[in-house]
Amino acid sequence: SLGLGRNAGSQQGMHKNELHDKIRKKLRDVQLPPSSYDTAWVAMVPVQGSHQTPRFPQSIEWILQNQYDDGSWGTNLPGLVVNKDILLCTLACVVALKRWNTGGDHISRGLNFIGRNFSVAMDEQTVAPVGFNITFSGLLSLATGTGLELPVMQTDIDGIIHIRKIELERDAYGTASSRRAFMAYVSEGLGNLQDWNQVMAYQRKNGSILNSPSATAATIIHGHNYSGLAYLDFVTSKFGGPVPVMYPQNAYSQLCMVDTLERMGISKSFACEISDILDMTYRLWMHNEEELMLDMRTCAMAFRLLRMHGYDITSDGMAQFVEQSSFDDSIHGYLNDTKALLELYKSSQLRCLEDDLILEEIGSWSARVLLEKISSKMIHISELPEVEYALKCPIYAILERLEQKRNIEQFKTKEQLKIEGFKMLKSGYCGVIPNDEILALAVDEFHSSQSVYQQELQDLNSWVAQTRLDELKFARLMPSITYFSAAAILLPSESARIAWTQNCILTTTVDDFFDGEGSKEEIENLVKLIEKWDGYGEIGFSSECVEILFYAVYNTSKQIAEKAMPLQKRNVVDHIAESWWFTVRGMLTEAEWRMDKYVPTTVEEYMSAAVDSFAVGPIITSAALFVGPELSEEVFRSEEYIHLMNLANTIGRLLNDMQTYEKEIKMGKVNSVMLHALSHSSGGGGGGSPEASMEEAKREMRRILQGCRFELLRLVTRDADVVPPPCRKLFWLMSKVLHFVYMEKDRYFTAEGMMASANAVILDPLQVTLPPSDSGTL
Repeated sequence: SLGLGRNAGSQQGMHKNELHDKIRKKLRDVQLPPSSYDTAWVAMVPVQGSHQTPRFPQSIEWILQNQYDDGSWGTNLPGLVVNKDILLCTLACVVALKRWNTGGDHISRGLNFIGRNFSVAMDEQTVAPVGFNITFSGLLSLATGTGLELPVMQTDIDGIIHIRKIELERDAYGTASSRRAFMAYVSEGLGNLQDWNQVMAYQRKNGSILNSPSATAATIIHGHNYSGLAYLDFVTSKFGGPVPVMYPQNAYSQLCMVDTLERMGISKSFACEISDILDMTYRLWMHNEEELMLDMRTCAMAFRLLRMHGYDITSDGMAQFVEQSSFDDSIHGYLNDTKALLELYKSSQLRCLEDDLILEEIGSWSARVLLEKISSKMIHISELPEVEYALKCPIYAILERLEQKRNIEQFKTKEQLKIEGFKMLKSGYCGVIPNDEILALAVDEFHSSQSVYQQELQDLNSWVAQTRLDELKFARLMPSITYFSAAAILLPSESARIAWTQNCILTTTVDDFFDGEGSKEEIENLVKLIEKWDGYGEIGFSSECVEILFYAVYNTSKQIAEKAMPLQKRNVVDHIAESWWFTVRGMLTEAEWRMDKYVPTTVEEYMSAAVDSFAVGPIITSAALFVGPELSEEVFRSEEYIHLMNLANTIGRLLNDMQTYEKEIKMGKVNSVMLHALSHSSGGGGGGSPEASMEEAKREMRRILQGCRFELLRLVTRDADVVPPPCRKLFWLMSKVLHFVYMEKDRYFTAEGMMASANAVILDPLQVTLPPSDSGTL
């Protein structure tokens, strides 16, 4: 891979606006690629009551018009070696033409192509479409039955058909239910071996068999499912003769596009289109439409995207997947579809209610099955990194910009897909995502953002010097790491990122001061100064250290409020000052406990100070002024805002206490884990063992933490209330930062992992190879 320069995206020969236009067109109008294989099966359907006349002559005409020069049909892209899909499509088209005794020259050239490349069908190492051993064998039987003379040795034909026989006789794959579903999906390859009445159990409301044109055509050819003719009439009319490998799949294709754009960090440029798609998806969800609800991967992705975009949906639509059998007994289970399983696992992490047993059960069994598949090596090597990453890094601990960099560097271009093989269905590939354009735009956007980040970091370093914070020997300033937390969650403006970072640095420094660097006189002095605020002159400074700290807080808050004036249309410095007052008041109480060697009698007493002292207040209050609409006095005083702030502070406090309790006990500091353990031990539940009491305390803390996270997500994703959605989202972003920071023990305090992450977002160039500039789109 190559480290690309800052303008690499634009150097690929396609202007940024052209990239936007191409992607926007794909978003608005899903163009499903034609499937030669499915079109051939549709072309074989006769007029009802007349086996001598084709029902879909337009499909036959398309086949005649779309043969490649080498005699093949299918996804024969330049540079793509002959594969099993091309062989399958070519044989299907030859059989379809022979069925109606038309296109003699096309048949001859197609047969020659098959003869030259038949060895590919027997190569077990070659990427194969789903069910190839059954569908290709079925076509071979059909070809010989129609009198086609294949330029292939009979022993080779018998060998292929024997493979189908073995696959049909063995029970190596999946459960009986999943096997029946799969055999219905590939039923055209079974011919007279199929129980066609059983296949009809898989008919959808639109008349199709599992949304598959080829399976639907086969049931009609075998004298069943004449109601499926209306489905084929519609699809052939919509696409003008050819048909896609699945229909409908618009919802899935569009959701994949939305998800990809978000994962690559360029969704903001397509906000209107994404909003329209999610509005449509929401309507499908509310009407329980089959296109959305009957496919595991589509349903799970829809739920995840709708919930994270604030649509008012419950998890009831996911109830169909509450048992592991929903996967085991499905086509997904039969095919060991890791992607579907992973989508279910991701969606399960978006619980908003502690008693949401649906998502709890889905999360439990999907995680267990994924782990089992890893240990038994049943996950394809190309999918393994994504699965391991998802299990290690839950959605609520992922920072978007860091994740996006990883996604960009691992993104599959069209050239890579040629090498690795398409994600196939029965034929062709699944999805219509313009990979090359998305990658080029994502690279360009990431490089541009890094330039901005680096400049803002320089400005922050200047601010540190101006405030004299660098003169405080005890201060853990770490501007890069602190700024990373603002950049990595994609705060929408420079002012929001700067305000967030400045207050992160200030709260950390003040916290260190209260933790032992300041004397009792000094910390009491600082608290009185912040309480008086504009009247600080009446108090005076007990030391130079206090003077530096107060002026840094005071002047920075004034500057933030002044910068926010045009947006908020009023002076909001009082809100920032108040958030600081709550913070230092809690810090003072904790410092007094430490100095007096006092231990709170209850966890509640401890949390009454420890929640505010975690110091999320000044950070969110300052950044919130720059992320959206005006924030009125009513917003800051509302129960909702206070509750959100309390949840964010509580999450931070619990995470911090669980990771640092051993160190803090040695320092003589009170910690909620210790208090929970003492309470448990005194209650007799720990059997007298301090270790058992501590473990029980940590389990209880995790339960409380989980409940706070559920409640926070519920408030953030529900319909708008007093607090505007962009402001509410800040609290969730803060929670993600906190979970990321404390995901590994002492990660923040060792700083090595954090610095590496910060450099990855701010400084380190992308390691990626862009496709050639003349690339087309998938």
